[in-house]
Amino acid sequence: IYARRVAMAGAADDIVLAGGNLSSALITAGRFAEAKTLLRDEMLPMARQSLGPTHGFCMDIEEWLVEALRMDPNATRDDLREAETIMQDVLQRRRRVFGPAHPSTAWCEGELARVREALAIRR
Repeated sequence: IYARRVAMAGAADDIVLAGGNLSSALITAGRFAEAKTLLRDEMLPMARQSLGPTHGFCMDIEEWLVEALRMDPNATRDDLREAETIMQDVLQRRRRVFGPAHPSTAWCEGELARVREALAIRR
């Protein structure tokens, strides 16, 4: 579905939704390298260019990348530091765009805590 939507030059929102579903399936299946490549190399550049960095879908993609980095059992400390940096940036944008009480802001705070917990464990 994702490849078809991209080939048909579908709306960015549709492509992000299809890519999000695919990345979620890849993460669930433990195919972290593929998920990271899809998110980092294809989806994130397209979302930044077409939607902008403060669009909710663009921030969602970054959060999915963080999730893939954090959940990968082969993640290095550098991977987790990258995840922390991304999450700090996304959280700042979520607070500015949606406000501190928004559910996605709260989820983002929780994900940042989970990344920091993973970093503490790997010290």
